[in-house]
Amino acid sequence: MVTISVLLTLHLPGVRSLKEKRAVVRSLTARLRGRLDLSAAEVGAQDQPQRALIGFAVVSGDRATARRLADEAQRFAGRELLGRAEIIDRAIEESVLHAD
Repeated sequence: MVTISVLLTLHLPGVRSLKEKRAVVRSLTARLRGRLDLSAAEVGAQDQPQRALIGFAVVSGDRATARRLADEAQRFAGRELLGRAEIIDRAIEESVLHAD
């Protein structure tokens, strides 16, 4: 089993309130979950209107599929955020669990 966790750091330059930020973040996480069937959530910087940390995870039986899905999710997030937010950093962690 392969698990890939991705942490995206977003800059939301046009956002002036936490309410506006929540609209962007909730839309992105819901669409990631709905379209790509993966776990996604805001995982940090909840009190900062122009910054967000979005985490998502992909689990698969093989490395190639997990990497493909994680890459697809990152591209999807970038497209969804166009004009609303910018991905300014990303951290990716991969772990492999071998079944015996």
